Amino acid sequence: MFHKLKAKVKKFRREIVPVYYALHDKRTPMLAKLLAGLTVIYLLSPVDLIPDFIPVLGLLDDLIIVPLLISATLKLIPPPVIEEIRAKIDMKQKLPQRWYYALPVVALYAYLLFLVARYFFRH
Repeated sequence: MFHKLKAKVKKFRREIVPVYYALHDKRTPMLAKLLAGLTVIYLLSPVDLIPDFIPVLGLLDDLIIVPLLISATLKLIPPPVIEEIRAKIDMKQKLPQRWYYALPVVALYAYLLFLVARYFFRH
């Protein structure tokens, strides 16, 4: 069962390249572009929402969140568009990680720390 799950996750991870290119395609609907942008930022960010060193929870983003984001994004992109993109690109290609992709995740962590600190200082 674990091997099947791991294979599915690998399949979804390969889909990030077409999702990235669909983000820049004029035929992709705006909602799909927004979700594709969120998906690409989350996957390419060097900072995880749930850090991998946390036992069990650290793997949840790789096993649940990432496949859900990619699957939802692919459902919003018209099939002819995604098929044309897949035909044009090298599916083995990887996208580069950029430090600024981590900014939304870091901002979320900073906001959560702010809320926790404010709670403790009030009580």
